[in-house]
Amino acid sequence: MASEAAQGWDSVLDSVVVYAQGAVCRRVAGGSAPPDGRVRVTGLPRTLDPGSLRARVLNDSGVRVTEARIEVGAELYQPAELPELHREVERLRDEYDAARKRLDRQRDRVREVAALRPVAPPRRREDGHRRTPVDAWLDLAEFVDERLTGLHARLAELEDALHLAEHALGIAQDRLSRASTDAPSDPVRTALSAVLTLAGSGETEAEADLQVELEYRVPGAVWAPAYRLSYRQDDGTGSLVLRAMVAQRTGEDWNAVHIGLSTADLHRRTGLPKLRSLRIGRRQPAPAPSGWREPPAGLAELFTGYEAAGPGPAPRGLIPVAVAGAGVLPAPPPPPPPAAFPPAPAAPGGYAAAPPAVARSRALSAAPQGAAFAGAPPAPAAPGAAAPPVPPAGPPRPSSAELDYAALVLAGPEDPRNRRGRLFPAPSDDLVATEYRRRAEAVAALPLPGLAVRPRESAGSFDHRFDAAAPADIPSDGTWHTVTVTEIPVGLRTEYVCVPSVEETVYTTLVISNATDQALLAGPVEVTSDDGFLLTAALPTLAPGGTRRVGLGPAEAVRVARRAELHESSAGLRNGTTVLDHRVHVELANRLARPVTIEVRERVPVSPDADVRIEERADWMSPQDGEGPETHTPSTRLWRVELPADGTLELDGGYEIRIPAGKAIVGGNRRS
Repeated sequence: MASEAAQGWDSVLDSVVVYAQGAVCRRVAGGSAPPDGRVRVTGLPRTLDPGSLRARVLNDSGVRVTEARIEVGAELYQPAELPELHREVERLRDEYDAARKRLDRQRDRVREVAALRPVAPPRRREDGHRRTPVDAWLDLAEFVDERLTGLHARLAELEDALHLAEHALGIAQDRLSRASTDAPSDPVRTALSAVLTLAGSGETEAEADLQVELEYRVPGAVWAPAYRLSYRQDDGTGSLVLRAMVAQRTGEDWNAVHIGLSTADLHRRTGLPKLRSLRIGRRQPAPAPSGWREPPAGLAELFTGYEAAGPGPAPRGLIPVAVAGAGVLPAPPPPPPPAAFPPAPAAPGGYAAAPPAVARSRALSAAPQGAAFAGAPPAPAAPGAAAPPVPPAGPPRPSSAELDYAALVLAGPEDPRNRRGRLFPAPSDDLVATEYRRRAEAVAALPLPGLAVRPRESAGSFDHRFDAAAPADIPSDGTWHTVTVTEIPVGLRTEYVCVPSVEETVYTTLVISNATDQALLAGPVEVTSDDGFLLTAALPTLAPGGTRRVGLGPAEAVRVARRAELHESSAGLRNGTTVLDHRVHVELANRLARPVTIEVRERVPVSPDADVRIEERADWMSPQDGEGPETHTPSTRLWRVELPADGTLELDGGYEIRIPAGKAIVGGNRRS
């Protein structure tokens, strides 16, 4: 009753931190401190996790929050207060039902008219043979034909109208399913509020204006990184903008909210393990757990008078049962329950109490671990069944729910004997909240956009957080929304890469270096060059200080041609060594109006046999570890040359393979 009279404060959503799955929301409410110190903060979403609620006072006034609890209430809405889309769906549903009923009535008329047949009057024995007039048959057939033609025309119109109404209703229902879940959809809607108990510094508490912060966790929010890269080829400058694709169905719209993005797992446990001490010496009794005490003596005898009164009164009257052909017979009353477990009255809200056996099993399952109940007879073991587990020695260890004294319920005399006069946690029957959370968690299965990667997959062993520079609006509709987070300073340079031994095509690449202290997660990047959109590429995860190469497609203005020759000869004493001389000639041509840097990649054979020698005759080089944005195989060789504007360049290289006469390359010595 005290919570119902608590002063109400409206709250405003201030900031949200979206994790890999789920989000942590921060609400702010304010007002004057009430004399009794109890405040109800409204506006909480239905998907809120009650165990994650945290509250604190922001003002430095000496007032603190001593208790915070979740309270479920109901909100009533007039039909005019429901969303326009919801009212539109109801209107279209009524039109669809009316069109279907009109079509059914028209089909009944068609069947009635089509069933018209000429029926001759009954004939008596003394009557002679009568001739049927043909004109009457023809008039009836003409009437049926004319009537069916009009009815079928009207039937076609009604079928078209039904198809149009069904199509419009389907479109409206699809829009409603993708609309925000923040707006009410029914005239009666459950709402959550947080009841806070404040305690502070005496007389100034009632006159001060306080500001309270609420923090809670909600499911149904996911995000994935995306980027937009703009650069100019003339000066080699550019900018990389981090954007986030966020989808949420938490039941509340995030309007003008500061968004934070984290790669951490919100459900991962972060508590430190407890290492118990080992004592050498005489055994000491285990300390009693906090908040637990032995049941008082004589608790079982407290309800002897209730048991002596016997079972509850019989049903007021007999229930009439209708039997076909036998009238109404009275049904026999149900057998009375055992005296040891008197029947419990019906629970409020129309739900009947559980049977005694079910209640007793629930009581035993909900009882504290290791507790011994006075007067509870031991259950007989079934033949062949395993022995029941032995409870641990010492006093029971109550759970956090059993230590929540304000939520404990005192069992009355109508409960089983092993529960009477004891405190137990109230059963949780908030099935509506469970359904809300289940629908919200379905956002985790939302398909990712093209080239997008989950943040937990790209973050690896480290967690990162990014904060948006400006507030954003994200409705609770379960679809992807793009939010601009921040601009990241990166190093950019354009390089051209070709592997003429595989393909005589030069590719444009953009080398991106991360100079910040935060990693760039993998995701799609929209590349814009000189104010013109090029393509959408996949940006790999870029660690702090790392470098990665992003391909931009073929460069038609830069050409490459390769020619290879092989000469085989013999050398050594008695021509005991086969010499395979490979010569490579590469020609490059630049038709751009600016100089370019081209990396030409070749490969040389590598042999683990010490008798096979490979001698290189070229000015290429082997890539060093950490020199480029990629890792290369040991047989890779590079030419990195500067090609002037409208210039050409020729590169010559080669290598010799010296093989002993008794050996040969697998597949033939004349392979390139």
